[in-house]
Amino acid sequence: MRQINSVLIFVLGLGLMLFSIQNTDIVAIHVMQGIEFRAPLAIELLVAMGAGAMMAWVFSVWSRLQNLVANRQTIKQQDTHIKQLEKDLERYKLQLENQPLQLPASPPGGDQEDDTTDPSTQSA
Repeated sequence: MRQINSVLIFVLGLGLMLFSIQNTDIVAIHVMQGIEFRAPLAIELLVAMGAGAMMAWVFSVWSRLQNLVANRQTIKQQDTHIKQLEKDLERYKLQLENQPLQLPASPPGGDQEDDTTDPSTQSA
């Protein structure tokens, strides 16, 4: 994915560079009343592209910081939950070790068959 992003950025940058090189006319930028900059259009386009790229980078860093803070809180909660589960597991292991082994009770009468067997198969 990074390679695709790099290729896209390179192609877009190259296209914008070729476009700006072909537009070398001197133009004026009016910032405020009485404040005016005159420079070749190519330079103004490159400055505008650079400012846009810088703003995109700043917003990207800002969103990453927000995600980092949100993830850090989630990780702390999960660590607390994991520690509690580990304590519970140890407690259950101790209970299991200390509990005497209980076998299921045998039916009354020992090895006798159940009364629920089919009467037609019983001998008279």
